[in-house]
Amino acid sequence: MSKAVTEQELAEKAVAPRVTKGQIEALMDRVAYVTVQQPGDTTSTFVHAYLDGKFFLATGFSACVNKENFDAGVRLRLALSNAEKQAENKLWELEGYRLFRG
Repeated sequence: MSKAVTEQELAEKAVAPRVTKGQIEALMDRVAYVTVQQPGDTTSTFVHAYLDGKFFLATGFSACVNKENFDAGVRLRLALSNAEKQAENKLWELEGYRLFRG
């Protein structure tokens, strides 16, 4: 198993400007989430992530095969977790591009 890379290690080895975890965390604090329970006979739950409530970043979703297994609270937590991960990844990408462009 490989050893995880830490923010401290990255900071110590950086010789040029870089996007930091702190920058991404600050942006994540500005992300708003909108939940959509797909209407009709479905088990699909979607959570959309927006920076400052306006700029779309990502969608997380969750569904189950059998309606009997559907639990709205569980599905919401799964969809929200997926949206958060995808929004964070998108912010790393966007901030990296912004740094690249100068």
